[in-house]
Amino acid sequence: MKRSLRKAGWLVAAICFLSNSNAHADSARSECDQEELASPGQCVLLYRDISFIVHATSGSSLNQLSIRPDGLSGDNTQLADELDGTAYRAEIADLDANGWPEVYVYVSSAGSGSYGSLVAYAVNNGKSLTPVYLPPLEQSPEALAGYMGHDQFAVVENRLIRRFPIYQQDDTNAQATGGTRQLQYRLEPGEAGWILQVDRVVEY
Repeated sequence: MKRSLRKAGWLVAAICFLSNSNAHADSARSECDQEELASPGQCVLLYRDISFIVHATSGSSLNQLSIRPDGLSGDNTQLADELDGTAYRAEIADLDANGWPEVYVYVSSAGSGSYGSLVAYAVNNGKSLTPVYLPPLEQSPEALAGYMGHDQFAVVENRLIRRFPIYQQDDTNAQATGGTRQLQYRLEPGEAGWILQVDRVVEY
């Protein structure tokens, strides 16, 4: 009888251990949605041994973003940014395939335009984080024509994709008739950090 109880105790302990391990694994992922971002501790992005806990406030035209890294060999200081709008998605990726991840947070501004912006950081040799810079569309004239916001960002393979509707001269903000423009960005080292460079523009 005692042996059976001991076996039962070990079985319960093993089940609890596995449940806790699975719960931790379930909380770590490669992307988070708006609801998870707005819930403290619910957005945990994981790449190998490096993780980021990402949280963004919501409900205002200006919100606060915090990114807490873990697993860096140097500086794991929490980062804070002010957002012009609401963070609706976050992803972790390695666009330049250097073995170290970047974290991307996509933001949509308040108002009818829903203009898109990006907050991103790259891991430097596993030690610290450096900002990733997204140049304004004004630096890409071929991409700017017909732009009135409503951006959507996503990582696709080793590129950052940005899509938005194309507005014709007489279109209203609620109805674009010019199709969709898609910008494809590659990640490159810059002078003081990293920069996303447009390497392809397509329309459909």
